[in-house]
Amino acid sequence: MTVLSALLVAIGLADLLRSLHPQPTGSAREIRWVPIAGVLVLVVIAATCGLLATWGGVVLTIPAVIGLVARLLCAEEADRGTGHRRAPAVFAGALLVQLLGSGWAPLVTGWLARWLARSQLPRQPEPDRALLLAGLVLVQLATGNRVVRLVPVTTGALPPGPLSGGADGELRGGRLLGPLERIFIPGLGLAGELTAAGLVIAAKGLIRWPELKSHSGTDEDGRRPSDIDKVTEYFLVGSFVSWLVAMTALVLAS
Repeated sequence: MTVLSALLVAIGLADLLRSLHPQPTGSAREIRWVPIAGVLVLVVIAATCGLLATWGGVVLTIPAVIGLVARLLCAEEADRGTGHRRAPAVFAGALLVQLLGSGWAPLVTGWLARWLARSQLPRQPEPDRALLLAGLVLVQLATGNRVVRLVPVTTGALPPGPLSGGADGELRGGRLLGPLERIFIPGLGLAGELTAAGLVIAAKGLIRWPELKSHSGTDEDGRRPSDIDKVTEYFLVGSFVSWLVAMTALVLAS
């Protein structure tokens, strides 16, 4: 799964760059530079890790580049409020192609393998596994936040726009808590501490409970505002999708 690992690294870095340097909505510049940066990252990784040294690696890299560009363009389109179904479908399709062709993917050699051999890390992973772990960690960051937002919108559980009352804006702490949680769960799982991973999940609910409860107050007429159900659904659906992303990473890394 070496080409798949390189694809995950490229997607994770491109989404991270996009989140750190947002462009005005509708800007043509944001459509150009993010896919270009992603393709450069993917090609550099493939070249320096020896993935282009075999025909199998070259054949798998071509659909990886196509899938990367298509996924980034669809993600930008979804950010502008359209194509919410296309973005996760293209993402899943690009990953599925690499999973099906993983048997023809070459082993990681080149610069990364030489660096790992000389680094003498305390728990030194194999080059293939190191590249995979790097990709899985990067995907838990900005990419995971995109998935957590797009999947509920695609299934109709959430509206494409902001929730009434700005509920999604008030729960923006999840943009930071989500990546931390998605990194902790696979990390603890790989360390054999599944109970601790469960405690992390439980702690999230306890921490966010005051925020959720604040939406259950009454208005001036003594009536209960209608956004509490939407906020709760936003929190629950987003949490389950986030946990699914983390568990998928754990299964791939195991």
